[in-house]
Amino acid sequence: MGQPKTILKVVIPLLLGVGLVWYSLSKISLSTLVQYFKDADYAWILFGVFLGVLSHISRAYRWLYMAEPLGFKPKLPNSIMAVYSAYLINFTIPRAGEVARGTILANYEGIPFDKGFGTIVAERIADTLMLLAVVLIAFFLEFEFIYQFFAAKFNGFVLIVGAVGLLLCALLLLIWLRKSHSKFALKVKGFFLGLLEGALSIFKMKKKWAFIGHTLFIWIMYVLMFYVTTNALPELEHISLTPVLIGFILASFSIAATNGGIGSFPEAVVIAFSLFGIAEDPSRAFGWIMWSTQTLVIILLGGLSLLYLPIYNRKDRT
Repeated sequence: MGQPKTILKVVIPLLLGVGLVWYSLSKISLSTLVQYFKDADYAWILFGVFLGVLSHISRAYRWLYMAEPLGFKPKLPNSIMAVYSAYLINFTIPRAGEVARGTILANYEGIPFDKGFGTIVAERIADTLMLLAVVLIAFFLEFEFIYQFFAAKFNGFVLIVGAVGLLLCALLLLIWLRKSHSKFALKVKGFFLGLLEGALSIFKMKKKWAFIGHTLFIWIMYVLMFYVTTNALPELEHISLTPVLIGFILASFSIAATNGGIGSFPEAVVIAFSLFGIAEDPSRAFGWIMWSTQTLVIILLGGLSLLYLPIYNRKDRT
């Protein structure tokens, strides 16, 4: 049973990605998309790439704070190369990058796999909390827009009933989770307890403020990377913060849907930007430019990392 399930986890995202690529390219002619790539201002694109690289280096440095309590002092170059290798491997098998990163750190830094992988999971918990924070910030900053958007779709009575219904459902779900012993309920409880435990463990770290500072820096770079790249297209250079935040959130979720966001990333951008009346062609072109440039950097630096890791560590031992 395990093998078919693993195959499905690999094949379904890949097929979904291929389908979304076909759908996306059916909505914009290849010549039009190529023209957008030709006309783009690559100074802004390179600036976005630079911010992305900074975020990845910060991620690698942040992990050193988690390894220290385990009694290890890993080298920063190994941590950076492990991060890029993990990103590259995630393009082939979704979420396999974390396992590969733990294996790399075990091979070249002597950190037991279970301990190294545990710190990587804790990192992911911190990142999940940051993504939720971005969602909440977008909600509170643009509450009026969100309210007006749904008010235009539904009347006030339906909105009130819907809000009350959601609160009741949430309350019933909490009661059920507390009392139920089913596998699903235990998984959900385990997930939220893990989030809570991971969040609290951060404050028990020796260098917790440095860790929190790097976490904030990483996510600020993510949002800025997305924002500055919009300036590459004249049609988007005056875009406001609202569509950028919504676009960033949907694009972030899209990366988990397919291998590295292939196909899903551009369409997530189109869905977000269309809410604000932004034309589909520049939105879709921006999505492809953003995704392809960041992906190219990961393929290049991830590939070089995998090649250079054994060379760097062989030199270090001699």
